[in-house]
Amino acid sequence: MPNLQDLASGNPRFDLTRDEIREIYDMPLPQLIHLAQTVHQKHYAANEVQISTLLSIKTGGCKENCAYCPQSAHYATGVDAHGLLDTKTIVESAKAAKANGSSRFCMGAAWRSPPKKGPQFDRVIEAIKEVRGLGLEVCTTLGMVDEEQAEQLADAGVYAYNHNLDTSPEFYGDIISTRTYQDRLDTLENVRRAGMTVCCGGIVGMGESTDDRIGLLEQLNHLSPHPESVPVNLLVKVAGTPLAENDEIDIFEMVRTIATACIILPVSRVRLSAGREQMSDEAQALCFLAGASSIFSGDKLLTTPNPGQDKDQQLLEKLGMSPVKEAKESPRMLANSVTNRDTAHYEPSIQ
Repeated sequence: MPNLQDLASGNPRFDLTRDEIREIYDMPLPQLIHLAQTVHQKHYAANEVQISTLLSIKTGGCKENCAYCPQSAHYATGVDAHGLLDTKTIVESAKAAKANGSSRFCMGAAWRSPPKKGPQFDRVIEAIKEVRGLGLEVCTTLGMVDEEQAEQLADAGVYAYNHNLDTSPEFYGDIISTRTYQDRLDTLENVRRAGMTVCCGGIVGMGESTDDRIGLLEQLNHLSPHPESVPVNLLVKVAGTPLAENDEIDIFEMVRTIATACIILPVSRVRLSAGREQMSDEAQALCFLAGASSIFSGDKLLTTPNPGQDKDQQLLEKLGMSPVKEAKESPRMLANSVTNRDTAHYEPSIQ
């Protein structure tokens, strides 16, 4: 077991072994949650939650075959596909999100990679600049990006780029075959070198083992610096996808994943992401106790159901929690960020 006093200090380590992470994950739940809260409060206000809004700016028709995704062109899921939204529609959505308490606005497009050049990418750049002008943190998730695209996004004002590893290297091939694990790591490196912060996490409940969840956490721990943002998603089972009939996962596995992420990625903001619609208020409260400090609000999370803003407000009021008012992250987290192209250092332990 790693030294608990060292873990409680909230100082990052980048060399935790899979066995060490397993020992943390398997701690008695009260002890695990207490340690996670101790670490969390070193960097974030105990009772604040960042409210984020995620808008699908281009929906459906993706060439990837991610087994969980209703937007994949490989599956018949009945998703209402549409092309790239116009800038005015995106900006109006961002204004509404800010009015409803969001400080972070995320734009997602179902692309394997965004178009290299041309009117579509130019429109994305235009939308980013206008949303940033509203005083919101801008996050984008557009698929794989090369160095040039990453630089253009950073120059336009993107604060964070989301690109999840999804699961462990060992289980990854059971979920996706059209993109390699290394492809995902290469995109993360391009994002980091361009000066954007990294948003990277995974999905719980895809049929993975506990060791696979620990393997994902190991990969995230070995990224140096750690991702500033770590979304933990609970699988939303969509008819037509290969994972539609998966067994339900014990919610305590979700709680343990969040708590362990909070402990081993101490300056990262751990985000309770997809799957909240199928979670009780009590389960969500446990996730907050385990160190989650952000939610996505709104009726949809890209194409899947999400609790509405009124329901979220009621939950936060019951818990005595409040939204982060400004688009500003932990100073220690920002100090840990790398904005110099020459200093990003990603050496994950793919097995």
